[in-house]
Amino acid sequence: MKLTQLVSACALAVSMVLSAAVQAATPKDALIIGMSMNNLLSLDPANATGNDVVEINANMYDSLVELDPANTYKVLPALAESWSIAPDNTSITFKIRKGVKFHSGNPLTAQDAAWSLQRVVKINLALASVWKAYGFTPKNVEEKIRATDAQTLVIDLPEPTDPNLVIYTLGTSVSAVVLDSKKVMQNEKDGDLGRTWLTTNEAGSGPFVFNEWRQKDVLTMTRFDGYWRGAPKLRRVLLRHMTESQTLRLMLERGDIDIANGMSVPDVEAMKKNPKVVVESVKRGNVYYVAVSMKDPKFADKRVRLAIRNLIDYKGINDTVMPNYGIFHQRPVQLGLPATLPEPGYKFDVPAARKLLAEAGFPNGFKTTIRVLSDPPFINIATNLQATLALGGIEAAVVPGTGNQVYGAMRDRNFEIIVGRGGGGAEPHPHSSLRSLVYNPDNRDEAKLTNFQGWRTSFISPEINALIEKAEVEKDVKKQTEMYQEVQRLYDSQVGAIQPVSQMVETVVLQKDIRNYRSHPSATTHWRDVYKQ
Repeated sequence: MKLTQLVSACALAVSMVLSAAVQAATPKDALIIGMSMNNLLSLDPANATGNDVVEINANMYDSLVELDPANTYKVLPALAESWSIAPDNTSITFKIRKGVKFHSGNPLTAQDAAWSLQRVVKINLALASVWKAYGFTPKNVEEKIRATDAQTLVIDLPEPTDPNLVIYTLGTSVSAVVLDSKKVMQNEKDGDLGRTWLTTNEAGSGPFVFNEWRQKDVLTMTRFDGYWRGAPKLRRVLLRHMTESQTLRLMLERGDIDIANGMSVPDVEAMKKNPKVVVESVKRGNVYYVAVSMKDPKFADKRVRLAIRNLIDYKGINDTVMPNYGIFHQRPVQLGLPATLPEPGYKFDVPAARKLLAEAGFPNGFKTTIRVLSDPPFINIATNLQATLALGGIEAAVVPGTGNQVYGAMRDRNFEIIVGRGGGGAEPHPHSSLRSLVYNPDNRDEAKLTNFQGWRTSFISPEINALIEKAEVEKDVKKQTEMYQEVQRLYDSQVGAIQPVSQMVETVVLQKDIRNYRSHPSATTHWRDVYKQ
C-alpha cells in the first residue's frame, strides 16, 4: 500500500471511530432511562403502587404542593399558591393558581383537585389507604373535600390529626395529583371513573405528555410546551425495560442510556471508578425488615420473637448485602427525624437466642419458612437470615416469589416469616412510619386492615395504639416528639413483630453531562429542569 493510501485509510478509520463515538451518545434533547418495569402495572394515580410509577406520574401530573428534595420539611407551592390551616386544626384551605392548563387544553380548577381526591377514596384501591387512615370514606369524601369556587379547595378533616401530616401526604403521594376530570369522565366505562382508561393513559397538567407504553419494553413521553412553569428543556423522555445489571452497566458505558436504576452492588461500585458517570444515592423513608406472623403460636411467644431478633446479623447484612440499597437502622421510625431515637444496639447473639428458644419450649429449634421477593437485596437478606437462624436451631426454607405472592400472603395473614420493605415514610413525620408498621386498631381477621402492616403481622398493643393516637393530635411539638419516642421504647420492650434491619437507599447512576437531576426522598423526582451540558 502506498503512503498516501495508508494515510487515507488511517484517516477513514479514525473518522469512523470518532463517528461511532458521537453516535453512541444519546440525543441532547432526550433523556433515556434504563430500569426494571416488572412492577409497573398501572399508570392510574389511584392504583399506582411502587416507586417507579411514582416518578413517572410526578412528571405527567402536578400536585397541590411539593416537598423540597434537599429539606423535606420544607413545603413548596405547586398548583396551590398558598394554603392555611384552621386555628382548631380541623380544616385546610388551598388557593389554586390561575391559568394552568391540562394537556387536553382544559383549564385546571379547584373542582378538578377536589374530584381527583374524591375519586381515589371512591375507587378504594391501594392508594386510598392513607386517606382512609385520615377518616375519609366514599360516603363523606364529597362533603369533606370540596371546591368552594374555581380557585379555592377546602379539606375538612373527618378525624383529629396533624394537618401538617396531611399536607406532607399531598406532596408525596401519587394519589394526590390533580387529574383532568372532564377528560377522564369522557373515557369512563360502566361507572369506573376512568379506571380502565387511566391504566394506560394520563390526564395531567405536568411537564411531559404520555405517548406510549409497551409493558416490559418501553414507555415514552414528550415535552408539554404549554406547561405553566415553562416548557421543559428536554424534548423527549424514554424509559427502557432492563432487569439485568450487567446490561445497564454496558449501556451506560456505551452511552446508550443516560440514567440507570436498579444496578447491583458490584456494578455500582465498579461504575464509581468510571470518570464518565456520577453515582447518586438518596435515603427513602422505607425500611427493609424481617417480619413474623403472631397468628403462628410460635411467634406469638415474645421469647421466640426476641430470639429471632438476636439471630439477625445486622452488621453482616448491612456490610455485605445493603451497600447502595440501604443503611443500618433498627427503629420503626425513619432516620433523621427529631423523634427518632438512637439505634437500640441489637446484636447477633446465638447463645442468647438459644437460651430464649429453650425457655419457650424449643430447645432443638423448629422448622419454618421465609417468604421473600426473588430480587436483590431481598433474596440476599433472606439467605443470610436462613444461615443465621440455622445457628440457633431454626431450620428455615426460603420461598421466593413475586410481589403479589409475598405481600399477598402477608395481606392474607398467611405466612410465618417475611423479608420485606415498607413503612410509609414518604412523609417526614413519625406517624407515617408508625401508622404503617406498628399501629393496629382492630386485630380481627374480618377487619381486613391490609394497609396496616402491624395488622398483617397480628401484632397489637392497646398501649401503643393509644399513644400513637394521642401523639397524632398533640399540638405541642416537644410533647408530640416525646410521645413518639415513648412509642419506640414500648415497641422495643414489647418486641414488635416487624424488625427493621436497614433504611432504604435509592441509587442511580448518571452520565456526567446530566444536569439538575435530583433524586427525591419520596420518589417524586422531577425531570422538568433536567438538561444535558
